Amino acid sequence: MEPESPFRGQVFTVTAITLAVKQMLEGVFRGIFVEGEVSNLRTAASGHIYFDLKDREALLSGVMFRWDAKKYGDQLQEGMQVRVGGDFSCYAKQGRYQIAAKTAELLTKGNLFAEFEKLKKKLESEGLFAPEHKQEIPAYPQRIAVITSPTGAAVRDILSVLKRRSPHLEILIIPTLVQGDEAAPQIAQAVEDANHFTPKPDVILLGRGGGSLEDLWAFNEEIVARAIFKSKIPVISCVGHEVDFTIADFVADLRAPTPSAAAELVVKNSQNTQEHIADLQKRLLQAVHLFYERAKRRYDLAVNSPVFKRPSVLTQEKELQLDDLTSRLETAYAQKTTQFETRLELATQKLNALGPQAVLKRGYSITRKKDGSVISRVGQTQSGEEIYVQVQDGMIYTQVK
Repeated sequence: MEPESPFRGQVFTVTAITLAVKQMLEGVFRGIFVEGEVSNLRTAASGHIYFDLKDREALLSGVMFRWDAKKYGDQLQEGMQVRVGGDFSCYAKQGRYQIAAKTAELLTKGNLFAEFEKLKKKLESEGLFAPEHKQEIPAYPQRIAVITSPTGAAVRDILSVLKRRSPHLEILIIPTLVQGDEAAPQIAQAVEDANHFTPKPDVILLGRGGGSLEDLWAFNEEIVARAIFKSKIPVISCVGHEVDFTIADFVADLRAPTPSAAAELVVKNSQNTQEHIADLQKRLLQAVHLFYERAKRRYDLAVNSPVFKRPSVLTQEKELQLDDLTSRLETAYAQKTTQFETRLELATQKLNALGPQAVLKRGYSITRKKDGSVISRVGQTQSGEEIYVQVQDGMIYTQVK
């Protein structure tokens, strides 16, 4: 009989339960060592190193603070097996537990990860990973080729999913080694053979179950990558677990995190497909009915509109507006004309007041020479010279004495 929990029925806040877990974990797992493969390695600007440790079944987050990273940071290398020592900790703010590593020891002495990076850069520069080279996965394949070990868990998982979701499919198992020195050539040959089948498969599932970097290495070989790229049949890679990445994943037309996930991606559940079609049919009928109702309402509104019954309604209001605008225009024109006439009269009066005739009327005169030039100074005349004086009502001819 399961023992009764002392906290049964008790309500906790998120903070309280998280801090309780933090206290329990950090109090028990202190000064421990954890072994695993390093992945997702990254160094923050602060100098702290963040990483994940993984094995075949699980993944654990880790951090090495900068003061420890100065001593042991070089031991943390992507893809390598390491043993880290430190204390278990829980970051309460995010509810995430991790190993706070104080030491690190490299267990894998090989150079597989360096080879992986070198080949990855080479193939990427040649365009083998480019999206434009990816083939589209058929929506409803009828023939599926599965390239994997005939005795591994991967083939059982794939067959289980395919038979459950689409039992009518034709499945071709192409057995091959998936581990060891002879695996890569066999995998490449299997991909090539699948392309020569008659009739051809619609899609190829290529993969295996999880394992270490060494176990999965066949899928990191150049011969396998080029065979996938050369394939005229779309290839879905499904190597290892979700955290595992191989060269085959980058070259393939689609990557699935696991073999069973690949089987789910490649086929649609037959029952779900029927339900989807029925749903589409229902939505189509609803759309047609809605369109009909809207069109009918618009038709009824148009037919019953006063415009159809009395077309003159369209012009009457416009005619009234035109009359109003005309009246306003005439009024504005009359006002502007009056304003301009008034301004013209005032300007004329000012001009006349400043003109010579107005000056003459006030008793002034203008003295001119015979050539008509105005005399304004005595020095402009000579004794005996004939001049004439203009007054208001005529000319006076005289001689300078």
